[in-house]
Amino acid sequence: MSLSTDIMTALKEAMKSKNTVALTALRAVKSAILLAQTESGAKQELTEEQELKILQKQVKQRKDSAAIFLEQGREDLAAPELAEAEVISQFLPEAMSEDEISKVVEEVIAKTGAEGMKDMGKVMGMVSGQLAGKADGKTISNIVKAKLS
Repeated sequence: MSLSTDIMTALKEAMKSKNTVALTALRAVKSAILLAQTESGAKQELTEEQELKILQKQVKQRKDSAAIFLEQGREDLAAPELAEAEVISQFLPEAMSEDEISKVVEEVIAKTGAEGMKDMGKVMGMVSGQLAGKADGKTISNIVKAKLS
């Protein structure tokens, strides 16, 4: 079953149970997926990787918003954002630990012969491609910087 089908099923369940937080989050995801489908021309199906990127973007947006709200002392606005991020995160695969990401980064550095920060782009591209949907880009970037510096 595709990710968008799972999201539609969860959306129906949220409607039945009158779960407004889940409803808001899932409607936003459905909207983002539909926009991505129509953006690329005729109504074509997105690949699972594209759907995962959309979900990651949605979670990141909500976490960033919550962080800004917390900085401003607005816990009342941060709580729903974090709750929505949690609902969307259910559809993402299990995130890799920093140790696992570090091993992949080391393998790529050894494979490419990267030396120093000038090769960061090359390493980031390869690692991001391998770990698409499994790891956060910011975490990957921090680990690559640490290994190359």
